[in-house]
Amino acid sequence: MRKAFKYRLYPTKPQVKDLERTLELCRELYNAALQERRDAYKKAGKSVGLLSTRQNVGPPL
Repeated sequence: MRKAFKYRLYPTKPQVKDLERTLELCRELYNAALQERRDAYKKAGKSVGLLSTRQNVGPPL
C-alpha cells in the first residue's frame, strides 16, 4: 500500500526569491540541453544520448 503526503509551504520572501532563481536556472539548463540535442540531430541525423548531453551542458558527473 502506497501513501502520499502533501505539505503546503509558506516560504519567506528571501526563500521565494531563492526558489524562483533555482527554477530559472533549471529551466535554462533544460532548454540548453534540449537545444544541443536538436542541433545535433539536425546536423548528424542522430539522436544524442543523455550522457553526452550531460557532459557538454550539465554539471560534471
